[in-house]
Amino acid sequence: MHAGFWQGFGMSLSLIVAAVLSQGGAPAQPGGAALLGVALAVLLWTLQPKLRARGHAVPMALNLTGIAAGLGVAAWSMATAQTGAEGAAFGWAMVGIWLGGWMLVSFLADLPRASGWAGRAQALLAPVVFGLTLIWFWEALVRVLSVPRVILPPPSAIGARISTSAPTLWVDFVQTFVKGALSGFAIGVAAALVFALVVNRYDFLRRGLLPVGGFLAALPIVGTAPIMVMWFGFDWPSKAAVVVAMVFFPMLVNTVQGLAAADAMQRDLMRTYSASWGQGLRKLHLPAAMPFIFNGLKISSTLALIGAIVAEFFGSPTRGMGFRISTEVGRLQLDMVWAEITVAALAGSLFYGFWALLEKRVTFWHPSQRAR
Repeated sequence: MHAGFWQGFGMSLSLIVAAVLSQGGAPAQPGGAALLGVALAVLLWTLQPKLRARGHAVPMALNLTGIAAGLGVAAWSMATAQTGAEGAAFGWAMVGIWLGGWMLVSFLADLPRASGWAGRAQALLAPVVFGLTLIWFWEALVRVLSVPRVILPPPSAIGARISTSAPTLWVDFVQTFVKGALSGFAIGVAAALVFALVVNRYDFLRRGLLPVGGFLAALPIVGTAPIMVMWFGFDWPSKAAVVVAMVFFPMLVNTVQGLAAADAMQRDLMRTYSASWGQGLRKLHLPAAMPFIFNGLKISSTLALIGAIVAEFFGSPTRGMGFRISTEVGRLQLDMVWAEITVAALAGSLFYGFWALLEKRVTFWHPSQRAR
């Protein structure tokens, strides 16, 4: 069976059930635009396998665009036509649109990968469609079930809060991410790299200090954060200190493993050339360690923002993501809490993506990068 078969089959059944139930005349049933949009997606779904078998790229792309347009019209119609008295037909139509989005993601993920920038853009289509489907389903479900905003606000309310509170969100972003997370990340990573070089040079340090580092890394952040606040004050230096403690050991372990990744034959070859320790480091050990180093950087990039936000729960000035989350939860302003979470998620994802992109450029020779 081709990709998306079961999702398309379920979408078709959901459309039939919704259309039948809509004949009862109950209020707040899915409108004609929603049913026609899903019907168009079902019709084009039946054509997709034939186009895929014939290898017609342009008609296949137009067909997928038509499926996305039909589902988009149906989703928009459903999201803007809710009255709070939705019945079973409305629910079945929602299920059909959700299955249609899932089917579209399956189609996009199964497409032959293009080369160059077109391939990179194509790789983003499936995650974007999946994210939009999830956001729509969240919005529709919260509205249909009349979920109170103090429990779970809809994405539209979160987006409106982001637009109206942009200056506050920017101040919190600078305080937490730029000052706390980035400074702690830079200090922790630099210290771990220097320490890894020393450990690699003197083997007794590996046997003696790495177990101590593992013990320190196991200390819970909820225990160390208040201590750091008492030592370094309530402003961003204490948050940077927490971040240093969180990123140091993962970066150290990955770098030490990477520096030892060169095999015995390569090390013997460097000794045959009478290479010094510094020459061996530059020519052999550091290039071989790059995949491990970037692995540590990617892990540390996610830990840095988490550490900075959690540390702000234990004392901070009247700004910062963690401070805002803790205070707005007490005021039951959950839309502001979700706005801060959204900004933090976007910042963390972009920071991680930066290191992943740089890794692809630097370690293009590594087997893990050749198939990407």
